[in-house]
Amino acid sequence: MKKLLLVISVILGCISFVACNNDDEFGKGERFDKSASKNGLFICNEGNFQYGNATLSYYDPESKEVENEIFYRANAMKLGDVVQSMTVRDKTGWVVVNNSHVVFAIDMNTFVEIGRITGVTSPYQIHFVSEEKAYITQLWSNRIAIVNPKRFEVTGYITCPGMETGTGSTEQMVQYGKYVYVNCRSYQNCIVRIDTTTDRIVDELTVGVQPTSLVLDCNNKLWTVTDGGYEGSPYGYEVPTLYRIDAESLTIEKEFKFNLGDYPSKLQLNGTKDRLYWINNDIWQMDVTAENVPAQPFLPCGYARYYGLTVSPHNGDVYVSDAVDYMQQGVVYRYSKEGKLVDQFYAGVIPGAFCWK
Repeated sequence: MKKLLLVISVILGCISFVACNNDDEFGKGERFDKSASKNGLFICNEGNFQYGNATLSYYDPESKEVENEIFYRANAMKLGDVVQSMTVRDKTGWVVVNNSHVVFAIDMNTFVEIGRITGVTSPYQIHFVSEEKAYITQLWSNRIAIVNPKRFEVTGYITCPGMETGTGSTEQMVQYGKYVYVNCRSYQNCIVRIDTTTDRIVDELTVGVQPTSLVLDCNNKLWTVTDGGYEGSPYGYEVPTLYRIDAESLTIEKEFKFNLGDYPSKLQLNGTKDRLYWINNDIWQMDVTAENVPAQPFLPCGYARYYGLTVSPHNGDVYVSDAVDYMQQGVVYRYSKEGKLVDQFYAGVIPGAFCWK
């Protein structure tokens, strides 16, 4: 009997210790006193769809320290369901949570919420046109939301022609002059150009099936890569292609073909915007003036499942995430620009997008 009571006491003591430890570290915003360094990296951990386990991590490249669950720890509430992307403007970080239909604005140093935009169907990315106007693309809607970030409210919409609600998506945005360019992905095949003075689509360019990414290089060339769809898709199945597009004329300058069944995605540029990176099973890199896709990858994947990619704008280090089994914590690998492993750390479930302070 005494042994039984002792065992029960030990178990209760352990439970009490864990509970106290969790109170100290999680769910008490006022107790979280970490802050972001000048060149820090935010990791958007998507979490599982409809599980509500999306999280935000923060990594300090100088100290090599990682802090997970920073939104929860700073605000005493969960981030939501599927965090899609994050954008920084001045001293504010804008965290886009897709299936929770919300964009949180957080202080960049304390990670505390200072406002939120609601009323968006399935937000993907936010792009700032000015202090009082931003665009939000959406995954399952044919409309791009126009918002006033100062008032945290939706003020209008830009409807994409030829795209049915629920079948198309608008995703990444880049700006050249007064125009914002957007890739239309799911069951789509075009890049649209928006005049930011009128909030209207004024031109579009047809590319291959399902352009997955969009970046603008140092020579004012747009780059997008298509995934080619899938076998049996009613919207087409073809060889994936990397496109170089002149932003001024919105015309295709060069096409780089992959193999049927490849799945290139996650285009990224380095800080000087003269070197392109992407995932196609392995990690690949290529100069923006190259005439051919390289024959050998920059980083072979081995047993990893590369899912997210970013390049430090400060020193060219390459960060790539491994989603592992898409249920447990993912791993982020940090490589030098020469391809040598510098560090690795655990983030949250399905680390997908990155954001530099």
